[in-house]
Amino acid sequence: MIITTAPKPTSRSVEQASLLAAELKTAARPRKGMSVRKLLELSGDNRVIIVTDTETRFYSHPEEPPLFFHPSMALIRAKRLRKGESDPLVELSRCKPGDRIIDCTAGMAGDALVFAYAAGDTGEVTAIESEPVLCALVREGLKHYDTGLPDVNEAMRRIEMHCGNHAEYLASQPDKSADIVYFDPMFRQPIMESAAIGAFRSLANMDELGHEVVEQAMRVARKTVIMKENGISDEFSRLGFTRSEFKSSKIAYGVITID
Repeated sequence: MIITTAPKPTSRSVEQASLLAAELKTAARPRKGMSVRKLLELSGDNRVIIVTDTETRFYSHPEEPPLFFHPSMALIRAKRLRKGESDPLVELSRCKPGDRIIDCTAGMAGDALVFAYAAGDTGEVTAIESEPVLCALVREGLKHYDTGLPDVNEAMRRIEMHCGNHAEYLASQPDKSADIVYFDPMFRQPIMESAAIGAFRSLANMDELGHEVVEQAMRVARKTVIMKENGISDEFSRLGFTRSEFKSSKIAYGVITID
């Protein structure tokens, strides 16, 4: 993997590239005018991170757009919550202000943002991501992205990204220490909606959930264990969730109610 900067970097982007390289145990290298295609050829594993003053981009293919943090649909959902409208995830999980939520499969942290907004400034959201590159990419985005809405920005800043295995994290938590435990594993049958889905899937953990992890989640949660899956998935019945469908036919939620 290569970590570098834009062709004309600022001191800030050079410093950030160096810090990121140290975190990911690789070396930052000068751009020297090289194209993304050339950087990918030199990388050895088709993985390139380019740090700019405004964002951190991940490339895995010269013909595909890069992956970078953007709240995407989560911003639209947060705007709806601002208006007092409902959100299926918030409603099904019974998320309330002050709740503690563990998002076991953070990905791009879209659902973590919705939870953080719904739980408010007295709540707590821990978003776990097992893949170090993706975790770093999203963490930096959550710290610096500006939605233009101070309350949504504050919700993003409150999310605590944790790089690690969610099974190990849950096992380390005391009984009934969180209100909600959430899973959004990579769909067995992907819904191809994002232009950068190829870059995302090259980073994401593709492992399916196991019964032991769900049992740990039930031990840790006080209120709800909830999972999002493809609308045609049979994962809910396999893992013991009660299926709930909302307006979107593409996705569904499975719920286990604790109390």
